[in-house]
Amino acid sequence: MLALLLFSFAIVFVDQFVKVLVCAFLKPDGSLTVIDGLLYITYLENKGAAFGIFENARLFFIILTSAVIVALLFILKKTKIRSRLFLFAVALIIGGGIGNLIDRIFLGYVVDYIYVTFFPPICNFADYSVSLGVALLIVYLLFFHEKSGYAPK
Repeated sequence: MLALLLFSFAIVFVDQFVKVLVCAFLKPDGSLTVIDGLLYITYLENKGAAFGIFENARLFFIILTSAVIVALLFILKKTKIRSRLFLFAVALIIGGGIGNLIDRIFLGYVVDYIYVTFFPPICNFADYSVSLGVALLIVYLLFFHEKSGYAPK
């Protein structure tokens, strides 16, 4: 459990560190080409969720994110699931969630900066962490949960 929390906080640290750099060097309307035609670092203030939906629903997202993080921590504490895949997925979700939660609480928006041309929305490290974590959690639940012996009867 300690390793999981340390990994989650490493995600938060990386996310917040990169956001500080992006804000310092690219705010308000800057962009940096990493790989021309493919990858750019572009400053964006996102007041909504993915793809800018539910713009200005700050309190809703603070409550929802907090509830998901608390629920995942409760599940970790109360279950005996020790699958590395499950724990890795949960750590990614918690770390990414906290990273964006910090922005919403202290800035009122989420700092996004990763623009990949084949995936048009501008995202951030925390977004990718949550997305990967959810995808891995789905894989775990669909293919490995029953095998672990902790599936509902």
